[in-house]
Amino acid sequence: MAISEREAQQVEKANASGSTPVVFIHGLWLLPSSWNNWVEFFEENGYAGLTPDWPDDPETVEEARANPDVLAKKTLKQIGDHTAEVIGGLQKKPAVMGHSTGGLLAQLIADRGLSAATVGIDPGPFRGVLPLPVSALRSAGPVLKNPLNRSKAITLTLDQFKYGWANALSDEEAKQLYETYHVAAPGSALMQMANANLNPWTEAKLDPGNPDRGPLLIIDGEKDHTVPWAIANASYKRQSRNSAVTEIVKIPNRGHALTIDSGWREVAQTALDFVKRFV
Repeated sequence: MAISEREAQQVEKANASGSTPVVFIHGLWLLPSSWNNWVEFFEENGYAGLTPDWPDDPETVEEARANPDVLAKKTLKQIGDHTAEVIGGLQKKPAVMGHSTGGLLAQLIADRGLSAATVGIDPGPFRGVLPLPVSALRSAGPVLKNPLNRSKAITLTLDQFKYGWANALSDEEAKQLYETYHVAAPGSALMQMANANLNPWTEAKLDPGNPDRGPLLIIDGEKDHTVPWAIANASYKRQSRNSAVTEIVKIPNRGHALTIDSGWREVAQTALDFVKRFV
């Protein structure tokens, strides 16, 4: 995938600023624009924000909803390779952070030695992360229930979104987030994570002891149904074997929507405080 004009402009702006870049990787059912509040927040604190696409991401939620099939068949390696290509244009090594599947991708990017500091927020599991809480299986059910969904782009219903993402929010805020941010997502990427422990050649695999990984913070919402604490903590324990700093923080009373809901700033501040220590 070629770097888009939008991405090229972000790279050029970051390089011209002289500031440390922060690369934000979105997860399933969102677009890069879901990070807009975070980019503004980090830039107010002296960083340069970049929001790489997943291959074929439409620019707007409206476009994504009008043509959901364009979002199908994206794999972790495809997304990671493109993110690495964007990072390759930067003059300074960036901090990298991601949410959900983007949280796993941020760790995969760090495993390539491309991150100065990494934050995985409600990160998707990789090979060796074993817990499978019932809530995680139920949240992934709309995709995993049909093997044919691997080649499709799947949209959540509002009720499915409320359970998996917005269980810690009011119905009113859940509906507002769903209408503002939710788009279809590739079943392929979710199935790669779900099947990681069954497939030795999975793309959802990293080296927890990699000395080039750098500092890592994992953040998880206490009430997250999609990536419950058991999964995040197991990811932390696997990564804590690394010689670099590895930390985990639980955000009380928050669910999977914690990067886009009304309390996003608390999470962003936690991530910023960590990044500041290293870059």
